[in-house]
Amino acid sequence: MEKDLLLNYISKEFPNYEVKLGKQYVEILIDASQITTVANFLCNDEKMKFDYLFCETGVDYLTYFEMVYHLESTLYRHQVVVKAKIEDRNQPIIETVYSFWKSAEYHEREIFDLMGITFTNHPDLRKIFLDADWVGFPLRKDYIDEVNIVER
Repeated sequence: MEKDLLLNYISKEFPNYEVKLGKQYVEILIDASQITTVANFLCNDEKMKFDYLFCETGVDYLTYFEMVYHLESTLYRHQVVVKAKIEDRNQPIIETVYSFWKSAEYHEREIFDLMGITFTNHPDLRKIFLDADWVGFPLRKDYIDEVNIVER
């Protein structure tokens, strides 16, 4: 589906969400609480069929976090980006998208380990890189490592 058709189709399904054409992809900007609704539509709608999560990452904006999901339909060859804003920096929580895209398992473990974002209903949410006794989240902008003199 062409980008403008994709933009219109998603906008009609979610008239209350911000859907726009970014530099490379159609982007859907949502609140974290809406991730399963959007993921279900993008994964299961007959015209969407986004079956491949090729990148998932967390972004720290100092006042909030944002989860960014890059999706592709291998059937239709179209792509979209979903950006989910997490307001709570002290306890950042969002629902896992593992039930829609299995590739989320390791992406979310990495994000949990390095940024401290918790994914509810994740099948195996545990550290993947850092030692179990590591304190803090090195990819957060407010992280300070006194031992290795890492400051941002």
